[in-house]
Amino acid sequence: MASLRSSPFIFLLCFWVSLISSAFSQTCSTQKFTGNNLYAHCVDLPTLTSYLHFSYDSSNSTLSIAFLASPPASDGWVSWAINPTGTGMAGAQALVGYKDSKGSMTVKTYNISSYTLASVVQSTLAFEVWDQRAEEDNGVFRIFAKMKVPADLAATGSVNQVWQVGSSVDSKGVLTPHAMSSPNLNAKGTLDLKGGQSVATGGVDSKTKKRNIHGVLNAVSWGVLFPIGVIMARYLRPFQSADPAWFYLHVACQVSAYAIGVAGWATGIKLGSESKGIQWTAHRNIGITLFSLATLQIFALFLRPKKDHKYRFYWNIYHHGVGYAILVLGILNVFKGLNILHPEQKWKSTYITVIAVLGGIALLLEVITWIAVLRRKSNKSNKPCDGYNGQGRQQPFNA
Repeated sequence: MASLRSSPFIFLLCFWVSLISSAFSQTCSTQKFTGNNLYAHCVDLPTLTSYLHFSYDSSNSTLSIAFLASPPASDGWVSWAINPTGTGMAGAQALVGYKDSKGSMTVKTYNISSYTLASVVQSTLAFEVWDQRAEEDNGVFRIFAKMKVPADLAATGSVNQVWQVGSSVDSKGVLTPHAMSSPNLNAKGTLDLKGGQSVATGGVDSKTKKRNIHGVLNAVSWGVLFPIGVIMARYLRPFQSADPAWFYLHVACQVSAYAIGVAGWATGIKLGSESKGIQWTAHRNIGITLFSLATLQIFALFLRPKKDHKYRFYWNIYHHGVGYAILVLGILNVFKGLNILHPEQKWKSTYITVIAVLGGIALLLEVITWIAVLRRKSNKSNKPCDGYNGQGRQQPFNA
């Protein structure tokens, strides 16, 4: 019985470990370049496992970039582009990296005038580009270049970017059309040339402040308070002396987490409406799912059957299942949010420490609970059975 009770949380502990390691292995902040290639900012692009490192010199409108992505095949291609006239592929001024006929990495420029395949041919771009080169590292293609941002785009402080990957290139440099799946179709967005920072004052602009508030609210709610509430319910409930205190502590923690989470969810919706062309699809979808599941949990509190009710068993299955789903999705989305915000390393380290501490506490309490349950079962098995007392066999009842 103890092993059955422990299995969900043991799984969650393993999930936390894998989640923490994967969250930091797939981020642009861990990527390094040889030589003097240093960039002021980096972005984990939301689709196609792609990354952009860049520096922008506003004094001469020069943008230096390093784009990293893995093509679907070793002889495929990767591309990063600025679109001065729209948000999609038509009008994009593209840098394309691939292996030439000799197997060496090369970069070519493509001025894509329309969505037809015939328009995807090599040509000069609408703005100046220099120092372009490409390299491969363990299957990852890297494109390096510098470019002159057009004056009208430089004045706005942002550009529309498009990125893409394809499976092959023929001997004449003709690109095989890319896949039409959702990640490919959503490979576009807006690039803030200042990296979210106010260059003039060194402070943080209003949009970045909103992002930070959104991140803090959701980290505290889904990433800390909800796990604490789960720990309270799971490890205080088996002890009779903690009843009903554990229930009120659990409800207070989860309701507080929900209230904070609603505020964080609302700021996220507001940020999304103000960020046209930028889509963090996975983060957004998980956030909506979290809000929906948590709302169901709150309503379930008012529909909670009594302990002896015939439907209480099914309510428990529902309540525990949804609770564990919120726990897993909440921690997952906090790490996705950290990868989007790119805060200082100390904030990521702080959250990892909090999760590690909570995981350690849960593991310790799991062991204590095992011991308590086993001792309780052992004491029950050692009690005298009906028909016996501590001295010997009872006398039968008189007829």
